Amino acid sequence: MAFLDRARHVQDQFDGRLRGVGHGKFGRILRMARKPAVDEYVKVLEVTWLGAVIIGTVGFIIYIFFTQAGPWLWNNVFSGL
Repeated sequence: MAFLDRARHVQDQFDGRLRGVGHGKFGRILRMARKPAVDEYVKVLEVTWLGAVIIGTVGFIIYIFFTQAGPWLWNNVFSGL
């Protein structure tokens, strides 16, 4: 019986947390939230896509630099140190 009592206690705690979701500091944010319009959604997608492309391009440039120019620099410039 102790296991069932503990399980019921855990379930009651979980249900208590769910009841408080619409209240308190997050409740106002949830009440103010709305579904974005199509043009807002498209703009967010464009900005996100542009950011991913920029980050990917910078990462690719760094990768190419360290795989192509890095060994050359190591062998020719820093070999005399």
